[in-house]
Amino acid sequence: MSDDGKRWYVVHTYSGYEDRVKRNLEQRIKFMDAVDRVSQVVVPTEEEIEVREGQRRTVRKKVFPGYVLIQMLLDDKTWEVVRNTPGVTGFVGRENKPEALAEEEVSKVMSQMAAEVPRVKVGFAKGQSIRVTDGPFIDFVGVVDEISPDKGKAKVLLSLFGRETPVELDLLQVEKL
Repeated sequence: MSDDGKRWYVVHTYSGYEDRVKRNLEQRIKFMDAVDRVSQVVVPTEEEIEVREGQRRTVRKKVFPGYVLIQMLLDDKTWEVVRNTPGVTGFVGRENKPEALAEEEVSKVMSQMAAEVPRVKVGFAKGQSIRVTDGPFIDFVGVVDEISPDKGKAKVLLSLFGRETPVELDLLQVEKL
């Protein structure tokens, strides 16, 4: 909990309306004179590299689609401001009582958002057939044996010289068949 008593809460929104709800909340906070009670409104996102039609693209993906985080001092006024914002369906909690997030959870989400290295989107699973799209094994077909998303690598079984050989490849070098 911060020194001023503000805690982080999760607000449920219509899916796909997170950014709109964030803008609406920020406007309502200003107009309803709640700036001193609400610190931040955050839509948790992270960068992800995806490969489509052979092209690498970095895209921002929502970590929790349908949810917005808000740091505020919960009282009748702030509850009213947030609850009556267009697109907000309610707070996350029990029995209509919003529950604050633990500081560790908030720190984890914020550090995930601040990560400088984008995550690579894995479009296949262990046991699936893939084709190598880049490197010395280009156009080889193999089977995924192991995936290490944190390293951005996959161990693939390729048929070399008549026998299956494990080869470690970058996730961006392979695509699902």
